Amino acid sequence: MAPEMAAPPGPEPAAAPPVAPLWRRRVGADPEAVALQAVFALLLGLTVAVLGWDLIERLRAPAPPPMETAIPGERPRIEPFLPSIRREVDPTRTGGPARAPEERLRAAMTIELGPQGRLEMTGTIVPGTAERLRAELEKRGGYATRIVLNSPGGVVQEALAMARLVRERGLDSRVPAGGLCASSCPLLFAGGVRRVAEAGAAIGVHQVFAVPGAVAGVGTGGAGEGMARAQAVSAEAQRHLLAMGVDARVWIHAMETPPQELFYFSPAELVALKLVTAEATGASAEAAAAEPAPAPRPAARPR
Repeated sequence: MAPEMAAPPGPEPAAAPPVAPLWRRRVGADPEAVALQAVFALLLGLTVAVLGWDLIERLRAPAPPPMETAIPGERPRIEPFLPSIRREVDPTRTGGPARAPEERLRAAMTIELGPQGRLEMTGTIVPGTAERLRAELEKRGGYATRIVLNSPGGVVQEALAMARLVRERGLDSRVPAGGLCASSCPLLFAGGVRRVAEAGAAIGVHQVFAVPGAVAGVGTGGAGEGMARAQAVSAEAQRHLLAMGVDARVWIHAMETPPQELFYFSPAELVALKLVTAEATGASAEAAAAEPAPAPRPAARPR
């Protein structure tokens, strides 16, 4: 019998891979990349926390006072007859028709029904005046045919709303002899279908700015927001004048005139700029051509 042959030895089993330390298994093969990811996640979490806290604080804070866009001088006190920026056109000089007392012009606007369908509107345009005019027109029905203005101006947005009411109702507008229609009042005056300025009437404009509540010249977002609001209102005023059939140069003169003065229009300028209707004033084409509408002046330097 042949002797048994032993089987040749097989290959040795492969050695088990070394076990990595626990800290390396936690952070991975690239510790630097993992560290950067951890820092980024921490910063992101802090940013979200700060934004969330800021949002909570804003929600808890009381609402800012409402912004009212007004003509300069509307708050806290109106000066009805401001000086003219042009010496050659100054209807405020003495010797003209009698004027309404200044204290009455500084007070909130009154709306009283007079004879022959006249709505006498005297005083400063304040918040809520447009709603009072709407209520008066609804109460009077079709009896009111025209508004008679004597106002140093006031809140621009109220004046614009009132002008739209006047145009919707087909009313005429008039500034009586010795009357004043200044600042935002010409925007209301422009709403009339037929617009009359009697001899000795003073109609003028100047710059606007934004005021919050009763603090003039300060916006909830500071001077920058006030300037932005003033520019937006000036653009709205020009669009309104164009829609009413008035030359937009009326408001260019407003933007060029400092708040402490007024750009008063001469009778011929009122016709040339279509702020009054020629058929209502009886002004001839020759009279309007004799004194053309003034060209815009260079912007006034800050004072």
